[in-house]
Order: sequence, then C-alpha cells, then structure tokens
Amino acid sequence: MIPLSGERIFSAWTADVPALVFVAVLGAGYLWAARRARSWPRSRTVAFLSGLATVVLVTCSFTGVYDDVLFWPRAVQVVVLLMITPLLLALGAPVTLLLAVVPSRRLRVWGRGRAARALTFPLVISVLLIAPPLVLYLTPLYELTLRHAAIDQVVRLLLVGCGFTYFWTRLRVDPTPREDHHLVSFGIGFTEVLVDAALGLVLWLGPLRAAGYYHALGRTWGPDARTDQIIGAGILWIGGDLAGLPFVGALLTRWLRTDQGEAEILDREPGTGGLWWENDPVLAERFERGR
Repeated sequence: MIPLSGERIFSAWTADVPALVFVAVLGAGYLWAARRARSWPRSRTVAFLSGLATVVLVTCSFTGVYDDVLFWPRAVQVVVLLMITPLLLALGAPVTLLLAVVPSRRLRVWGRGRAARALTFPLVISVLLIAPPLVLYLTPLYELTLRHAAIDQVVRLLLVGCGFTYFWTRLRVDPTPREDHHLVSFGIGFTEVLVDAALGLVLWLGPLRAAGYYHALGRTWGPDARTDQIIGAGILWIGGDLAGLPFVGALLTRWLRTDQGEAEILDREPGTGGLWWENDPVLAERFERGR
C-alpha cells in the first residue's frame, strides 16, 4: 500500500462496485420519477443527488482506498453515511416523489398504519440514530467489517438506512406516520451529542479496536495505532456534532415556517381580529369588567 500523503488525498481513487450500483440505481430511479412528476422542485433533485454524491465520495476516494488500513478514514465514512448522506436524501423528499408517480392507496394506508407509527416512535428513532456507532465500535462487528467486504457493505447500507429514517421523520419534508413536536427532535439530537462525546472518550482512552488486524498489516508509515484511533475518535465526536448543525438549521427553518403557517390560519379565521387577549373568552370578560 502506497503511504497516504497530501498528494494521495486527491489522487487515490478506487471503484467500489456495490456503492456505485447503489448510487446508479437510486439516482436513475429518482431522475425518472422527477421527470414524470409535474413541476418537481429542482432544489429537491439537487439535494437528493448531492446525497448520492457523498456516498461515491467516501467509498471511492482516498477514504475508500485507506479505510482498511487506517482507523480514521473509516470514521469519516461513518459520520458521512449516518449524518450527512441521509440528511441530503431526506431533503430530496423521495417519499413524496414516490407517491406522486405511484399513487397506490395500499402504500398510503401502510404508511399511516400502526406498524409504521410504531417503527417511527421517538424512542425507536433515537435508537436508530444512536445505536449504530456504539454497536459498530464497541462490539466485534468493527473487525468483521475490516475482514469481510460483504459485512462492510451491509453495515454501510444500514448506516444510511438508519440515518434516513431519522431525518425523514424529524424534518417531515415528506409525509410521515407521526406528527411529533419539533422539540422531540431537539431532544434526540441533544442525546446524540452526548453519546458522540461518550463514544469519543471511550475510543480515545480505551483499548485499541481490531488491534490484531492492524498489527498484522505491518504498516510502517503514518500515525501509530493509538494516534490513529485518537484521530478517529475526534472525527466521530466533533465531526458528528458538526455534521448535525445543518440538520438543526433545517429543523429551525421548518419549525418557523410551521408556526408562521399556523399564525396565518388563525389570522384568517373569523373573530380573531383585535388584541390577542380580546380573543380569549375568559380574559375578554375580565377586560370588559375592568372597563
């Protein structure tokens, strides 16, 4: 393996066939559906395709070339595939697009059914966002992903799937089975920040992950095993928090738009003119008595 250098960061590329097939199928399907849908917003198409581009970037660039040799490139992949890729895919509103081109009543009924509501319950969503990094790094699964390409691909797919389920239900750009308050999303996000910090500390101060695997490689360049893992811990900790900032911004924007829409509806209702306390029956009565 050629040592990773500043030049190799830009020149090292590989063809991750499963990832490329995944991107090609989803991209082609989305573009086909967007053409069939009438007046589909270009911004949503850009967001969805950007999400697919991040998959290609982390699996085929230098992070894909060196993810079996160094600890920290794989940490970059985990952060992107769990936090950034799904966010962009969710902003593309693929569920809305699917319902626009496949008007299936059964699909709509299932999406509002008990099973869908149970799977998108806030506690379940919290587990889907928080558990994957913990399971990956604190169990033998991490070394299995290094030794077996098939397991590695399944884990990547699960990361994207878990992240998408979270952002789909929290952003609510698409129709969702539940209508939880936006504060629930902030609560889950705050918990995720705490878990990122805890996992980062464990990887920073704890035992080396897959030590036997990395020792057998006999790598003589780059950071030593401990420094390599510390760098990866920092990426998972700080990078995970930074990757969540765009979501917080999108969530705040969505929240403000919802509140503004509800305020406009109230303003259009009859009898809602005047000062706010005059529209409250109890306060209005007291106001009249005071006069």
